[in-house]
Amino acid sequence: MAVERKWILKEPADPEKVSRLGAELGIDRVLAELLVKRGVETFDQARSFFRPRLEDLHDPFLMKDMDKAVERLHEAIASREKILVYGDYDVDGTTAVALMYSFIRRFTPQVDFYIPDRYDEGYGVSFKGIDWASDNGTGLIITLDCGIKAIDKVAYAASKGIDVIICDHHLPEESLPEAIAVLDPKREDCHYPFDDLCGCGVGFKLVQAYSQKYGIPFESLEPLLDLLVVSISSDLVTMVGENRILAHYGLKRLNEDPRKGLLAMIDLAKLEPGHITIDDIVFKIGPRINAAGRMETGRLAVELLTADDDSVAVRIGEKINENNNDRKSIDKEITQEALGMVSSGKAKASGNITIVYNPTWNKGVVGIVASRLVEAFYKPAIVLTKSNGFITGSARSIQGFDLYQAIESASELLENFGGHVYAAGLTLKEENLDEFCRRMDSFIDGKITPEMLVPVIELDSRLDFSQISPKFLRILKQFQPFGPGNSNPVFMTENVYDAGNGRKVGAGGVHLKLDLMQESQPYHQIAAIAFNKAEFYEYIKAGNPVDICYSVVENFYRGSSTVQLRLKDMKERNEII
Repeated sequence: MAVERKWILKEPADPEKVSRLGAELGIDRVLAELLVKRGVETFDQARSFFRPRLEDLHDPFLMKDMDKAVERLHEAIASREKILVYGDYDVDGTTAVALMYSFIRRFTPQVDFYIPDRYDEGYGVSFKGIDWASDNGTGLIITLDCGIKAIDKVAYAASKGIDVIICDHHLPEESLPEAIAVLDPKREDCHYPFDDLCGCGVGFKLVQAYSQKYGIPFESLEPLLDLLVVSISSDLVTMVGENRILAHYGLKRLNEDPRKGLLAMIDLAKLEPGHITIDDIVFKIGPRINAAGRMETGRLAVELLTADDDSVAVRIGEKINENNNDRKSIDKEITQEALGMVSSGKAKASGNITIVYNPTWNKGVVGIVASRLVEAFYKPAIVLTKSNGFITGSARSIQGFDLYQAIESASELLENFGGHVYAAGLTLKEENLDEFCRRMDSFIDGKITPEMLVPVIELDSRLDFSQISPKFLRILKQFQPFGPGNSNPVFMTENVYDAGNGRKVGAGGVHLKLDLMQESQPYHQIAAIAFNKAEFYEYIKAGNPVDICYSVVENFYRGSSTVQLRLKDMKERNEII
C-alpha cells in the first residue's frame, strides 16, 4: 500500500484582487486566483506572464566575472588556442557542454569537449581530465555545471599552464577556486538578479555576453534554446524569471525545429512532434540522455546533441535508448534488493533515515534507487555502492529537510560530497561507513517532526467538471511551461464515480484508466489516468464514490488531442452507495 498523503487546500488569495483581475481579463474566478497566487495582479503583469519576451532577459554582464570570462574566451578564439569544454555527465552537464561547444566551434576549430567517466573519475573536474587537457595542448578549460569547489584541480591546471573559466550554479564554499573567472550566480559577491539558473543556463549567459560584446545577433543563439529547455526541465530549477522565458522559447524551438539529436530522442520516445511538454522532457527525453552517463559514457550524449547528420543522430540515439532500457532493468532489480534489505533488517540504517549498501550495485542508478526508497518509506534515503576502492552513493530527502546540511555535519568522515538541499552525492572510506550511518541517524533525530513524515499534496482549488470548458483549458495551457515555482495547478473534485468503463492498464495492471463523472453532473464525463492506484479498482468498480486531486493535461495521439485528468491521489468517501 502506498504512503498515505495529506491534502491541504492552499490559502485563498485576496478576493478583491481576484475579482478585479478576473473582470479585467474576462476569466473565471479559479483562473484569476491561480494568477494572483503567482504574483500576477494586473493586466500588464498578466500580459508579461502569458507572453514571455526574450528582451526581458537580464544583461549577462551583471554577473560577477563575466567581463573577464568574455575577454579570456575571445583571446583564446582570436589566437586559435586550444579550448576544452568540460562538463558533468548528467543532463545539465551534457546539454551545457553541447551548447558551449556548438557555439565556440562556429569561430574556431580548436575546440574539444571532455566528460569525466562516472565510474573512473566521479563527479566534477578530475586530475585525469586536466592531464588529458595538458597532453592535448589545451590552453583554456571552460567548466560547465561543475568546478565551483575544484580549488585544488584549478591550481593543478594552473601549474600546467592551463587557464580555467568556471560556469557553475552549485553553492560555493567560503573560498573560490583561483580561476580566470568564476561565473556562479550563487556567489555571495555576485549581484546577478536571478540566482536559480541551471549549469546550462550559466553557460548560455556566457555565450550571450560574448555575442553582445562582439556584435553577434541574438537570433543566431536561438537554435541553442532547445538544449536549454531540456536542461532547465531535467535539473528541476524553478520555472520562474529567466528560466521561464528561456524554457518558453526553448519549448517552441524543440517543437518547431529541434536539433537532429533531440529529434532522434523524440522519435525513440514515441512523442508527438509539435506537442512536446515539460513533462515529456522530464519523464522521456531527460532520462534517456542521462542514461548515457549512467550506463556507458556521457560523451555519447554530447555526440548526440551536437550531431550534424541525421543517420549519425539516429545511430547514437538508438545506442542511448538501449542504455536507457538497460538502466530501467538494473534500477528495478536494485530497487527490489534495497526494499528487501530494509524489510529483512539488513539496511545500514532504517530509523530516521534509510541507508542501504551493496558493493556490487551499479553506481549509475543509485540516485534513482534512493528516490524510490523515499517514495516507499517517505524519509531521507542514501544508497551506497563501491567504486575505485571507495564507498560512494547518492542521497535524496523529503520536503522540508535539508539533507545536504546533514551530510555536511559529517564532512570529516567523507572524501568528498556535493549537491543540493534535497539531493546529494558522497564518497567515503569503508572504515568510516558505520560511524557515518550512526551520525546521520543521530543528526536527523528530532529534526524531522512526525508532520514532516506525511507527504503533502497542496491543492490550488476545488473545481467542478462543468468548469473545465474549452476557454478554461485554453487559458490554463498558457500558464505553461510548468515546473517548480510555477507548478501545473492541482485541483480537487469531490464525490466522483467511474462511468463503468474503468480498467487496469500498464505492465502488471498497476495503473487505472477511468471515465469519471460527478454525482451532481452525471452527464459531464471526463477521462482520467491514475498511476499506481490499482488498489482502488474493486472499490471503484463497485460504483463507490471517491474524492480526487489531479492536474488537467492535454494528450496527443496520432494527431488528435484529448483532455485528461492526471490523478495525483484519490480517497474513498465515507459514504458507500
